[in-house]
Amino acid sequence: MVRAIVGANWGDEGKGKITDMMAKESDIIVRFQGGANAGHTIVNNYGKFALHTLPSGVFYDHTTSIIGNGVALNIPVLFDEVKSIVDKGVPAPKILVSDRAQIVMPYHILFDQYEEERLGGKSFGSTKSGIAPFYSDKYAKIGFQVSELFDEETLKEKAGRIAKMKNVTLEHLYHKPAIDEAELLDTLHEYRDMVAPYVCDVSLYLHNALKEGKTILLEGQLGSMKDPDHGIYPMVTSSSTLAAYGAIGAGIPPYEIKQIVTVCKAYSSAVGAGAFVSEIFDDEADELRKRGGDGGEFGATTGRPRRMGWFDCVASKYGCRMQGTTDVAFTVLDVLGYLDEIPVCVGYEYEGETITDFPVTWKLEKCKPVLKSLPGWKCDIRGIKNYEELPDNCKAYIEFIEQEIGYPITMVSNGPGREDIIMRKSPLGGTL
Repeated sequence: MVRAIVGANWGDEGKGKITDMMAKESDIIVRFQGGANAGHTIVNNYGKFALHTLPSGVFYDHTTSIIGNGVALNIPVLFDEVKSIVDKGVPAPKILVSDRAQIVMPYHILFDQYEEERLGGKSFGSTKSGIAPFYSDKYAKIGFQVSELFDEETLKEKAGRIAKMKNVTLEHLYHKPAIDEAELLDTLHEYRDMVAPYVCDVSLYLHNALKEGKTILLEGQLGSMKDPDHGIYPMVTSSSTLAAYGAIGAGIPPYEIKQIVTVCKAYSSAVGAGAFVSEIFDDEADELRKRGGDGGEFGATTGRPRRMGWFDCVASKYGCRMQGTTDVAFTVLDVLGYLDEIPVCVGYEYEGETITDFPVTWKLEKCKPVLKSLPGWKCDIRGIKNYEELPDNCKAYIEFIEQEIGYPITMVSNGPGREDIIMRKSPLGGTL
C-alpha cells in the first residue's frame, strides 16, 4: 500500500510531525521532490529536529528512508543531517538514494544568491538554496545525475563543458569569479565517494517492495500554493508539490497511491513572497507568530519569521482538491487557545463580489479576505486524546472548517509531540 502526505497551503503546515507519526506503521518513507530549501520540524523522544532532506520517518529503526529521483539532492547537506541526528542518539538510519536523482551543485547555490541580489526589490524571496537554478539545469538537460558520478569519462567531459557554459553567465551577467574545471571535477569525485554506499535503483526497489506487500509513505515538501503549475505562480517552488507527482518522483505507478493525507494548519503561515489573502500584520501577527508551532513560527531552514494569517477556507479547499485529498490532518490547533474570537477567511472579495473558488495569481493579488469570527475556547487543549473531550467551541471550529473545505478532518494535532494527536471519525468519511 502507498500513502502520501502533502501540504494544502504554502508549506510549513506541520507535515513532519504527521509523517513521523505515520512512519510508525510504514516500512519505507520516500522524499519525492524538493530540496533542502524547506524543512520539517519534529519533536519526539530524541529531542527536537529540523530535517531538510531526510524523510521524516528516520527516527524508527524498522524503516528504510529513500531519497527519490524527484529530489534536488544536496549531498553534503544530506550527510551532515544524518550526522546531526546520530550525534543526538538516533540510531543510524537505513538510507537509499535513487541513482536517477540529480545533484545540487555549489554553483547552483551561488547562482541563486547572485540572481536574488541582481533582482533586488523584485526578488522571489528565495531561500538561496540553489533550487531554481538546479531545476533549470535539470530540465535544460545539463544537470548531473547521481548515476553519472560513476562514469568517469563522461563526467570529466561534462564537468568541463558545464564550467565553460556557466562561466559566460558568471562573467557577463553577474560579474563574479569563474568556476575552475579541476575544482568542479574534484567536487564531483567527493560527492561520488560520499553517496556510493547508498545508491540504488529505487524504482525497482519499490516495485519489489510493493509485490512483497510493504507499506510505503510518500513525503512531499511545501504545499499546493507553491506548485509551479497550480500554485501562486511565479512565487512558487520549482518542483511539483502535489501528491500526483509522488508517483513520478518515487518511480511508482500512480494507481498505487491509495491514501492522500493533506495537512492543514488551524491558521495560515507562509515563508517567502507571493499573494496571501488572509495575511495579518503588526501586533496581531507577532502574537500569533510567537505562540505558533513549537517555539514560534520561524522557517525550519532559514530561521526567518513566517508571514501569518487566519485560516483560509478558499485556499485550503483548492489545495485539498488539487492534492486529491482523502484525509485532512489539522495541526497546531492548540495555538489558538488564547483568542476570544477566531477569524476565518470564508471567501475573497474581488471587484465587489464575493468568490469562494481560488483564482489565478493576478486576480488573487486584487482580492481581500471575507472574514467570519467564531468563538474561541480560551483554554489549553494539549493532552486531550479524545475528540469528544475537546471544548465545544473547539469542536465547532473544526467542524466549521471541515464543512467549508469539504474534506474530512480525520486527525487533529493539539501539541508538538508525537503523542499529541487525536484520531477522529469524520462525518464526511476519510480512510483512517
